Amino acid sequence: MKNKYILAIIFCFTLNISSSSQVDQFSEVGIVEHLGSTIPLDLKFVNEKFETVTLRQLINKPTILSFVYFDCPGLCSPLLEGLGSVIQKSDFKLGLDYQIITISFNFRDTPEKAKIKKKRFVDKYSKGKGEGWIFLTTDSLTIFKITDATGFKTKAVGLDFVHPSAIIAISPQGMITRYLYGITFLPIDFKMAIVEANKEQPRTSIQKIMMICYSYDPENRRFALDVTKITGFIIVFFILVFILIYLIKPKKKNKK
Repeated sequence: MKNKYILAIIFCFTLNISSSSQVDQFSEVGIVEHLGSTIPLDLKFVNEKFETVTLRQLINKPTILSFVYFDCPGLCSPLLEGLGSVIQKSDFKLGLDYQIITISFNFRDTPEKAKIKKKRFVDKYSKGKGEGWIFLTTDSLTIFKITDATGFKTKAVGLDFVHPSAIIAISPQGMITRYLYGITFLPIDFKMAIVEANKEQPRTSIQKIMMICYSYDPENRRFALDVTKITGFIIVFFILVFILIYLIKPKKKNKK
C-alpha cells in the first residue's frame, strides 16, 4: 500500500512538471474546437461595401471562415495566400458551391481596409469572383463573441496580436464541422471540409494532433517545433512505463 502512495505522488509530480513546461505567456493562444456547435448567426458586421449584415444573411451554403487582421506582419497574409492557392486548385466553384468569409479580429480595422485587402486577394486568386469571398469588420464585443464561439483564442501584444492559424468549415445552418490548421491546405482536405459542411457532418482533423508539438514563436512570428513540450511528453511517457513495470513485477514474484 505504501508503494502505491509513493508511485501516485511521483506520477502527479511528473505530470505537473510536464504541464508546467508547456505554460508560457502565449499559452492562452490557440484553437479550442467546438465541433457540432452552432455559431451565433445574428451577430452584426460591416462588409467591404460598408453594409451592415448578419451571418444569418450571409451563410446560405458551405462556408469557410477565416480570422485575420489587416495589418498583421506575420501569419495572416500567408494564411490568405494559402487559402487563395487552394481556391485555384479546388474543382468546387467559389460563390456557387461554397463561399469564404474573412473576419478581422482587430476592432481598429475598417471597411475601407477590408475593401483594399479583398481587392488584393480576389484579383489574384479568385478570378474576380468577389461575391464569393466576403471581408467583414466589427466592434470588439462582437469579435469576442464570434471568436469565443469558434474557439479561436488570440492575445493582444501592443498593437499586434499573437494568434493561431486555421480555417473553419461552417454548414449552411451555421454548424462548425471542421478545423483545418496551418497556412497551406491540401485540395482534398479542403474539398472534404466543404462536403462535410454541406452534410452537417462534424469531423476532427488529424492536423490537430500534429499542432500539439508546435507553439508560436513571437520573435520570428511563426509556429515552430516545441522541443520543451515534446521533452515533457517523453518524460511522462517513460515514467508511466516505469510505473507499469514496477507494478507488474511484484505480481509475478507473488505468483512464483
